[in-house]
Amino acid sequence: MQLQKTVYITGADRGLGFALTKKFLEAGYFTFAGRYLEEWNWLAELQTEYPENLKLVDLDLDSDSSIKKAAAEIAKNTDSLDILINNAGIFAPDVDDILGELDFEIMEKMYRVNSLGPLKVTHSVIELLLKGEKKLLINISSEAGSIADCPRKKEYGYSMSKTAVNMQSKIIQNHLQEKGLKVFALHPGYLKTYMLGDKNEEADIEAAESAAEIFRRFVEARKDYQKIYYDYQGNQLSW
Repeated sequence: MQLQKTVYITGADRGLGFALTKKFLEAGYFTFAGRYLEEWNWLAELQTEYPENLKLVDLDLDSDSSIKKAAAEIAKNTDSLDILINNAGIFAPDVDDILGELDFEIMEKMYRVNSLGPLKVTHSVIELLLKGEKKLLINISSEAGSIADCPRKKEYGYSMSKTAVNMQSKIIQNHLQEKGLKVFALHPGYLKTYMLGDKNEEADIEAAESAAEIFRRFVEARKDYQKIYYDYQGNQLSW
């Protein structure tokens, strides 16, 4: 019997993923942290603080073998997962509009990582997730994935990749809600993170603030949120 609560967080090296990892460890969860940037040592330092509760798994969302290997490693250490958080993703700003030069190669990579990546990870551990007590799937999406409220004239790749995340969240919810699974697609806010390399100090909030709100609202008080697509403050977003 699984007595300790378990969570699997992808893209945990830095930014929101790291903040979520730290938050769940503080709450007593055994945490599987997907690591992509070995040169980024925050997770290694955190592991010295939580040696019994933090398990690092190498994970590249652009590699099927890496996703399967990570899932196998998790299955060796637990017979169930309470929560899966698909956080890993990439962003490359489109500098040109439809009248200019569009980089379809980087767009395709964003689809593979941001859209198919979460689906592949979910597929790789879905049996463990359905055996968990909480049965909670959180896909980190974006307001950029909203069709109804889209103001953009650029950023095709990132926006379309997040719209696809929203659709997969809805399909999984439709399919598995009768088995007790709850799915959220969450916009974490405009974060001071490192998606473009250096920390974005022009953004609105720190990752730790977003992580705390996500944990408070969608983990601890999830029954208060019956829909799927929200921002980190609990405001429902339009598809």
